[in-house]
Amino acid sequence: MRNSLDLEGRPEDTRVVVAMSGGVDSSVTAALLKSEGYDVVGITLQLYDHGAATHRKGACCAGRDIHDARNVAERIGIPHYVLDYESRFRESVIDNFADSYALGETPVPCIECNRAIKFRDLLATARELGAAVLATGHYVASRRLADGSRAMVCAADADRDQSYFLFATTREQLDYLRFPLGDMTKPQVRELARRFGLEIADKQDSQDICFVPTGRYTDIISRLKPNAVAPGDIVDLDGKVIGQHQGIVHFTVGQRKGLGIATGAPLYVVRLDAASRRVVVGPREALRTDRILLRDVNWIGDGALDRVIGDGIEMFVRVRSTRAPQPAWLRRTDCGYEVELIAGEEGVSPGQACVFYDAPSGQARVLGGGFIKSAAARNVAAAARPLAEAVR
Repeated sequence: MRNSLDLEGRPEDTRVVVAMSGGVDSSVTAALLKSEGYDVVGITLQLYDHGAATHRKGACCAGRDIHDARNVAERIGIPHYVLDYESRFRESVIDNFADSYALGETPVPCIECNRAIKFRDLLATARELGAAVLATGHYVASRRLADGSRAMVCAADADRDQSYFLFATTREQLDYLRFPLGDMTKPQVRELARRFGLEIADKQDSQDICFVPTGRYTDIISRLKPNAVAPGDIVDLDGKVIGQHQGIVHFTVGQRKGLGIATGAPLYVVRLDAASRRVVVGPREALRTDRILLRDVNWIGDGALDRVIGDGIEMFVRVRSTRAPQPAWLRRTDCGYEVELIAGEEGVSPGQACVFYDAPSGQARVLGGGFIKSAAARNVAAAARPLAEAVR
């Protein structure tokens, strides 16, 4: 008989490591599994020098959070360990974050943290501790497939779904991971926290990049990559200089405000050219994209991607965490994997993720994804067509 974590054996005989950030979600995960009788071990990662962020609202993994995780572990009666992962985090996440911005990209550090720190390094530590699974408070769900492997699906609470940030999870990692909150809503989780008597039941959710204590990510980038804050030109689509800027790091594709130039019509950042330190701006219609070239593609759908792709796979993709999945085709080209957006999209930025789903809503299955290497429209005129025409 399988237990609530879909494992053979009694909960009392099943060791589970829970990644505890000090927030309400991971705390409830630990308390819930403890209440079901599992042998729970809590681990909190110290990922960066948290001194400056200790009392800052909206930052995760700071000194206060470590303190909160420790208090929760003591409250529910489980062993708790704080592991120093600062050097690993700096190399895998912070340095990559700065490198990406210096290249004119808009990175998503949470994806790299999940991929390189939590689901690689921490997962290995959990195995060393003899745990049968590593459980987290992420809002995604896991489903057992007919062949015994596992699939990742979107959370029941669409407003909390974190599948976009977890697309790089491998099949092997999925077999070892569990997400007990995936079928719950946030209010339900907070109510459980109150029922378990946890002081953090009403604690504010983390919102900002955890390792940016001041809220100004440019401070970190300017220290690690000074060239990213070197001045340069703002040019129009024809290459005409229409202004100056103080570093491409201050801009992202799709940005309208803060350009520092006055024109008769609204202008948007269309492209960042890191090599020439140029910020290319244009009208809104120049933002429309229908083709995206990907790098570092991870496939967790059925079969091997190169065998099932054929002339192309129809799916739904999300190009930013805040945008809904939309219909698209994934194809293999001489340059790698390419996504064709059927209805087009505005403001697609290199460095962001393009995540694959088998449905546009509900608890859709996550099929994988990749990082956006480049994006383009067939031409500006085509990009400016009305959405209805583009769909036809």
